[in-house]
Amino acid sequence: MKGKLYLLLVIAMVFVSVAATKIVLPADIIGTWKYMISDVPPEYESGFFTFEKKDDKTVGYVGDTEKEEMKELTVDQEKVAFTIENQAGVFKYSFAQTGDTLTGIVSSQYGDFPIKAVRQAKK
Repeated sequence: MKGKLYLLLVIAMVFVSVAATKIVLPADIIGTWKYMISDVPPEYESGFFTFEKKDDKTVGYVGDTEKEEMKELTVDQEKVAFTIENQAGVFKYSFAQTGDTLTGIVSSQYGDFPIKAVRQAKK
């Protein structure tokens, strides 16, 4: 009897510790994020990302007035990645999420550039 009770206690502790672990889910990315890219011309160094739920799927856009839809958007644990294609080329974004901050790299034909985005407060 004590063995079964001990086993149940261990299982309960495992469930509590797993539940307490912070896991980034797609819903945690929802919102508007202001980004800053280092080492690029001033007209490209800042802007906005918007992530939203649409038909039970996470979608994203770059820009605040003229929005470009993100392609190949993936949100997995604490990793976020997507691609933007426009007349200037193909840009691949790769981030690690820590709370309300995304840090990573944007890769393009022009090179790789550090990027950081911070979630904006809801208006």
